[in-house]
Amino acid sequence: MSATGRTMTDTGQTNQALNDKNKLITQRRDKLHQIRKQREAFPNDFNRANHSEQIHLEYGTKDAHELQSLAHRVSVAGRIVRTRGPFIVVQDGFGQLQLYMNNKSFDEKQAAELKVLDLGDIVGANGELFKTQKGELTVRVSEFRLLTKALRPLPDKHKGLSDTETRYRQRYVDLIANNASRQIFITRSKIVRFIRDYFHDRGFMEVETPMMQVIPGGATARPFITHHNALDQDMYLRVAPELFLKRLIVGGYEKVFELNRNFRNEGLSTRHNPEFTMLEFYWAYARYEDLMDLTEDLFRGIANEVLGSFSVNYQGLDFDFSKPFARLTVKEAVHAHCELDPSVNLDDAKSLMLAAERLGVSFDENWPKGKLLMEIFEQQVEELLEQPTFITEYPTEVSPLARRNEKNPEVTDRFELIVGGRELANGFSELNDPEDQAERFQAQVEQKDAGDREAMHFDEDYVTALEYGMPPTAGEGIGIDRLIMLFTNSPSIKDVLLFPHMRPRQDEY
Repeated sequence: MSATGRTMTDTGQTNQALNDKNKLITQRRDKLHQIRKQREAFPNDFNRANHSEQIHLEYGTKDAHELQSLAHRVSVAGRIVRTRGPFIVVQDGFGQLQLYMNNKSFDEKQAAELKVLDLGDIVGANGELFKTQKGELTVRVSEFRLLTKALRPLPDKHKGLSDTETRYRQRYVDLIANNASRQIFITRSKIVRFIRDYFHDRGFMEVETPMMQVIPGGATARPFITHHNALDQDMYLRVAPELFLKRLIVGGYEKVFELNRNFRNEGLSTRHNPEFTMLEFYWAYARYEDLMDLTEDLFRGIANEVLGSFSVNYQGLDFDFSKPFARLTVKEAVHAHCELDPSVNLDDAKSLMLAAERLGVSFDENWPKGKLLMEIFEQQVEELLEQPTFITEYPTEVSPLARRNEKNPEVTDRFELIVGGRELANGFSELNDPEDQAERFQAQVEQKDAGDREAMHFDEDYVTALEYGMPPTAGEGIGIDRLIMLFTNSPSIKDVLLFPHMRPRQDEY
């Protein structure tokens, strides 16, 4: 069959599926109209006393005779996700439970109500627990109520909701149909809670900083721009909370953290979403080495205490978080993973350009040597770092907020954590010299004027804050979404965002 023939067949199948779906929706609307004539169609007075997980935990191990002697009654509610004769499986926020609804045991009104039930409807039911011949814990329903009529059918019970794009666009259906998706977001919630407890237990105070800022700062990224009507001025959605959090260190708080949403006007990919969640924390009188030790301990705790094992598999890669993370400088990593001529001098701009050309790295001849070195690292090395690795000694040119190394001022006391070829964390000993900071901001302004849309603005108020004196401080940011990807074995950032940003399309749902 020709490609055109296949396209016509696919289109025909799609149209048929839409027609079938529309017929089902029409049938369900007819049922709803009949219900409206007789009673309140969406009642809100059913009192649920029990949920599925609790019932299974308390009664799942009891045999049929024990349940019969107990004669324990429950009141449950949930969405109908499967039916098999008189057996109906409902799903609530904790799991699933089977109901036995035999129309012969109902009066005329309940029997009529049973006929209008469809997959996806939400019901409340009262009844006694028993076990079937196959040993499945079940509620023998004595009375029930239709609480919510679903007008749209659920996905096929065997295939689930398999279309990836539809899963992202209609997450509510994905969560109903796919237990794996439900579990990812349950795990995400547990990890975020663990992180909060971890920092609270270590004396950090959780704070909130502005999400709309007059000057976007704290990261080299392109911001979103909005306009404040009352003030008649443009404002920016924050690209990072860093400069505000360090103002709090100036103000006297010595340990602060924020779990925050950041916004960067950049591309979409399996690793990038325009809005994302970050953990940022700042620790007075600490150094970047302290942050690396803390980060190892944090990851170890998430793996063991949330997932129950130090061993984590991500997309075929095995990680053992009980082991110390590797530590390499940028130059050591480039030498280790790039086939460089022995004559290449990573401290010389011309030599770096020649190396970049031989390696096929795209670059701008006007870049300083530090940025050239980082471009080689990011294009040729980063994705090769599979096991957890701290990369240190980042060039000063690409680290405008980090403290210069005292022995070598061309590099900073900074690190990034790379796991599975992806950056998960960025931390450094903070620059607290106001004059040095002003010079670095000015260099960023010059880069912006030269066409770098991601370069930073000059934040005069932040420099003023530093002039009041900020103690020696270390700070770090950890990408929560990428962290969740790692610990839930999710290949795309969209898998761990409840409502990821998507390009618009004209589909009708």
